[in-house]
Amino acid sequence: MNKFFKEFKAFISRGNAVDMAVGVIVGGAFTAIVTALTKSVFQPLVNWALSGAGGGLESAVTMLKIVYDETGAVDMTKSIYIDWGAVVTAILNFFIIAFILFSVVKTINRLRELGKAEYHGYTRKEYYAFRRAGKSDEDIAKLAAARDEEAKQAAKAAEEEAKKHTTEYLLEEIRDLLAKKNDEK
Repeated sequence: MNKFFKEFKAFISRGNAVDMAVGVIVGGAFTAIVTALTKSVFQPLVNWALSGAGGGLESAVTMLKIVYDETGAVDMTKSIYIDWGAVVTAILNFFIIAFILFSVVKTINRLRELGKAEYHGYTRKEYYAFRRAGKSDEDIAKLAAARDEEAKQAAKAAEEEAKKHTTEYLLEEIRDLLAKKNDEK
């Protein structure tokens, strides 16, 4: 049980969980705003359009059970009906929220990419340490290019080293040694 709480503490203190919680809270509040907009503005408009531009509520809803009040009017609170405007409004609500979330995520990803490009792949702290040391942005770009080239060479060397431990490589070595031995005879 103690291990569970340690893992939970590590998860919470990472920062991602806090960011996620803030996102859920803001998303819930935003969803309430969009829902209010769609229910109060769009749903009446959709019901009006479905009823033939004001021709009557009967076209906008499908009545399953009609209950009349004392005056002979339909009592919608006691009647059972399908409100097509509510269905269309829910779909519209989904698309509005999905579009806005897509836009927010796309903007955040763009800002992250700009941040990486600005610092040439270094952290902000490393970048400003270079700047304080008197390095220009061009110097830092050259250092980043050299670092990237060195990383590529290291990856290539690691790949070559890993290749030496494959069965294919060892079989090729044995074949070459046998061919060399046959040539010597």
